[in-house]
Amino acid sequence: MCHDCNCGQPPTPASAASATQAGGVPRHLAVGQKLLVHNDARAAANRDLFSAAGVRVINLLSSPGSGKTALLERLARELAAAPAGTPSRMAVIVGDLATDNDARRLRASGVPAVQITTGQACHLEAAMVHRALHDLEHQGYPLDHLDLLVIENVGNLVCPAAFDLGESQRLVLLSVTEGEDKPLKYPALFHSADLVVISKVDLSEACGFDGPLARRHVARVAPHARIVEVSARTGAGIDGLLAALAAERQPAPV
Repeated sequence: MCHDCNCGQPPTPASAASATQAGGVPRHLAVGQKLLVHNDARAAANRDLFSAAGVRVINLLSSPGSGKTALLERLARELAAAPAGTPSRMAVIVGDLATDNDARRLRASGVPAVQITTGQACHLEAAMVHRALHDLEHQGYPLDHLDLLVIENVGNLVCPAAFDLGESQRLVLLSVTEGEDKPLKYPALFHSADLVVISKVDLSEACGFDGPLARRHVARVAPHARIVEVSARTGAGIDGLLAALAAERQPAPV
């Protein structure tokens, strides 16, 4: 539960009282206004910046331990080995509640990375990403020097679904170690995905993971999403993932 979006929080006496005028007379609240209007405005500004710089931006979401950082390390190695002239300059913005462990890990593997430490917030917001862009520029990586920017969101399958960051594509990672029914348990996040990546497929047999069943579950909640299976450890499926990241975004149905 976060203090920003109050996800799952029951109404408090104070919030209930605020809906009532003095004397106990109920008053009508305007509920049509979007709760995320400020975030959406900042996200739109971010998207304009990204578009002007010609950089593709991926919002990477998953539960903790699904292999986001390992996958980014693998992508970085593949891009570094790409033929000359191939768009391959990549940087990462990492979001975590605490520590900069993942950002340090990525920098150690040669990937420009900056950390957003959110404290109690269980998701990234567009304004946080905008501030992180300045940190990247101070490191010598302005947007117009990049081909690909990946935002590694906080490990959470609930709150990040609601927050547009200005991304080109939304990628949701599903590890074989999590089971096939994650898309059914967290439909809002998977429904928002442009691309669903099933990770750690080298462990499928050991985990008893039913790949066709997982694909059917994804298709049930996100029929528009492309599905790619990968292994960061072996490199299986990485070429297909790079091709999917280069594809044009198909808007998710409302």
